[in-house]
Amino acid sequence: MLSSHTVSLAIQRNWIDLYETIWKPDFFPKWVSALGKGPLEQDGNSWKSQGPHGPVKARFTEYNAFCIMDHYIDSGYSKEIFIPMRIVANEEGAQVLVTVFRQPLLSDEKFAQQLESAQHDLQTLHSLLTT
Repeated sequence: MLSSHTVSLAIQRNWIDLYETIWKPDFFPKWVSALGKGPLEQDGNSWKSQGPHGPVKARFTEYNAFCIMDHYIDSGYSKEIFIPMRIVANEEGAQVLVTVFRQPLLSDEKFAQQLESAQHDLQTLHSLLTT
């Protein structure tokens, strides 16, 4: 079993409205650093992009009524990595939660960097939606 840590960020926006705004795969490169800055290209059920360290493939959950935005990232270095993501109501706002699973053989330092990256990505999302 992999250990994990969930990072979250409150956004002052209706949770359903937030989901409707950001659930589409083509919105993810605007704030998820692992996907690079360029557009995603659809390839069957997957999406391809040029990430910061080379080609990346991603899969996303379909649109759903539960505000679940799980995604799977394959950078070609190991197996596909599952990243659970949820948007939940937080009074008048929303809480965005992203769980990072520590991959086998990952050092403490690298895992800490992944958590920092996930928190930075959430801050980028917050900036996109509140400025």
